[in-house]
Amino acid sequence: MMNSHQVISIWKDKGITSLDALRLVKKKLKVDKIGHCGTLDPFAEGILVFCTGNKTKEIDSFMNYEKEYIATIFLGEETDTLDLTGKSILKSKKDYNFKQNTIEQVLKKYSGEIEQIPPYYSALKFHGIRLYDYARKGIYIRKKPRTVRIDKISLLEIDKGNEVTIYVKCTKGTYIRSLARDIAYDLGTYGHLVKLKRVAVGPFNESNSLMLGNL
Repeated sequence: MMNSHQVISIWKDKGITSLDALRLVKKKLKVDKIGHCGTLDPFAEGILVFCTGNKTKEIDSFMNYEKEYIATIFLGEETDTLDLTGKSILKSKKDYNFKQNTIEQVLKKYSGEIEQIPPYYSALKFHGIRLYDYARKGIYIRKKPRTVRIDKISLLEIDKGNEVTIYVKCTKGTYIRSLARDIAYDLGTYGHLVKLKRVAVGPFNESNSLMLGNL
């Protein structure tokens, strides 16, 4: 008989929501009680941790795990969602050839505790309504900056001069989309995410996680 009180790490593919993934896990495992320990945007892929049965009481402790990401930022354009699914709202009129040393110097600013303004499209609430519900109606709520911590950030690759791939290890509540926006600003341009992969949540990583189809 299957243990209905489990902690399960799943690798979410691009194109599905975290809620879609939860429903699939619930259906495949035939469990009544299930919750996830932090969401991933539909365009992103990577680790989602689920708790079933009595383990759902421990969700808050799993939420406190540090998360690790590999993110690719397109420089020169900002979208309303701060990722490739949104509408273009700002474009740079200059052509930049970003140098490795310049980018690495900017990234150093983001090591440690930083103040970060959440995206307009996020699940945070204002007067009981999620920000993305306001944004979809053309109402953009600017939340106050929040303190988050980045324990490690490094440059992995520069592609074609306008796409930069970085590694980030951070605490909960950190928005990688906001980080991409702010890094671009410090480089004198605009930016948005074109790829995002969550490669670890605490001890959970790609090697010890299950694909949805293999449950």
